[in-house]
Amino acid sequence: MAAQSLYRRYRPQRFSELKGQEHIVRALKNSIVNSREGHAYLFSGPRGTGKTTTARILAKVLNCDSPVDGEPCCACPSCLAVQTGNSFDVIELDAASNNGVADIREIIASASLGSPGRHRVFILDEVHMLSKSAEAALLKTLEEPPPGVVFVLATTDPQKVGETIRSRTQHLQFHLLQESELEEHVRWVVADAGLDVSPETIEAVVRQGAGSVRDTLSALELAVAVGGIAEEATPVDEFVEALVAYDAGRLLAAVAQSVSLGREPRSIVDDLVAHLRDCFLSQMAPELVQLSERRSAEVSDQAQRLGTPRVVKIIETLGQTINDMKGAPDPRVVLEVSLVKLVHRELQMGVEALMARIERLEREIENRPVIAPAPVNPSTGRAVLGGRVKDPSTPTPRAETPAPVPEPTTSVAPPPAASTDAPVTATTMSAADVVTNWSTAVINEMKGMRRAVAQMAKPAHRDGTIVLVVDNEHAAKRVKEYLTDITDVVHRAGAGKCPVIIETRPDDSKPIAKKRVVEDETIDIDEIKNLPTVSEKDVTDSLAEMFPGSVIETVEE
Repeated sequence: MAAQSLYRRYRPQRFSELKGQEHIVRALKNSIVNSREGHAYLFSGPRGTGKTTTARILAKVLNCDSPVDGEPCCACPSCLAVQTGNSFDVIELDAASNNGVADIREIIASASLGSPGRHRVFILDEVHMLSKSAEAALLKTLEEPPPGVVFVLATTDPQKVGETIRSRTQHLQFHLLQESELEEHVRWVVADAGLDVSPETIEAVVRQGAGSVRDTLSALELAVAVGGIAEEATPVDEFVEALVAYDAGRLLAAVAQSVSLGREPRSIVDDLVAHLRDCFLSQMAPELVQLSERRSAEVSDQAQRLGTPRVVKIIETLGQTINDMKGAPDPRVVLEVSLVKLVHRELQMGVEALMARIERLEREIENRPVIAPAPVNPSTGRAVLGGRVKDPSTPTPRAETPAPVPEPTTSVAPPPAASTDAPVTATTMSAADVVTNWSTAVINEMKGMRRAVAQMAKPAHRDGTIVLVVDNEHAAKRVKEYLTDITDVVHRAGAGKCPVIIETRPDDSKPIAKKRVVEDETIDIDEIKNLPTVSEKDVTDSLAEMFPGSVIETVEE
């Protein structure tokens, strides 16, 4: 004779033996003690939480010869007959396999027949599987049953039960057990059955049971049989961690492990969808997650790391995978391809894939190495053309002391305006320091036309005055237009109230030149593009303005 399984051996026989369903026990015992038992009940809740067991205890106490405080005596012939499954007062029907109109009509016909006990109890398991016509046939009898008839409907999915059925029953909802309570029950079973089980195994089977007493005892029995902790058929946590890490190889390894343990690809998808549904609910409606407290925390952590939008996307993809598996020559390949698509963004299609690529490009731009600014020629304060790619061993041109300038016509800047559109760096410098660091202290702090015009002058420091030396009257006129802005930047750079004046080189300092330019320094192309456009001038003056500091020579032919 085969040994009785643990979950059947330790099935509760009294209300007091039910674990984690105190609200159910209180409601049923009070109704029995006060002789107010209902004619129809709907027991709903996750699998393995005691729905059918509670229905049998209710049937026992309703027909018990000596009930005590709403509990069956478990010793009278009626109680013993219910326990052994031989009672004429209790009729059980699996609605999953007997869901037609003919099956319900048979129940209706037998409900009107007498029975040895005080009550005739009909237990319909998985009632949500009844067809619409079968529900309609049951409805009238459920609403007005014969005297002494009690219906107990059990389901794991009450939403699928018709509203007309639910409205005619007392709906009692069963809950999963807390981890601490379930662990205590497992330790009691281990001690009572004399099992040799390690604390680690008990912890593992409690986690695998996920709040279901029956599933936990089944896992315990398997662990005892294999002499240790049995592997999960579908390691859903491993799948989730691989999805979080975008690890395709890890996903494929998890599929291979599940298949090696006898799991079909369709069953793997079902397990993953069920687990991801718990992840989704943990973020949107935590009170609907029917898991132990510890497991709920683990699932919530996984959901946060995946993100709710991605959880929804994965569920949608796996749902499509189920459809693609139909008629596929190898469903495993369909599953593997779908999982790889979920972690390789380049293989995805649609708006999500485009957004992922944009995010990747943005990250690449943010992580792009910073390019050092081009070297600056100290003598002119302008960037050296091609300086970024110049050989580092090449010496930087030395700054030359400006030649003495003859006394020129002088323009003094008016008091600085209160505002300018150029941001200024707040530093402390002397007037001489400002001239030495003219490029960074003044030029770089100006923008647009102001910067282009300021680059037309060469600064010098003389007796506490900053002199802006230009080559011709036209350049002097242009610099004078923006002298207020230049002066304001000079003062903010740290030169205090140092006067800023413009000097024009005498005509004799400018040799007559033909159109060949001899450069004494390198030229920045970007500066040329930003120079103001001039018109109605001779070529000599235009070149002099475009290349300040250059010497224009006359070449005799």
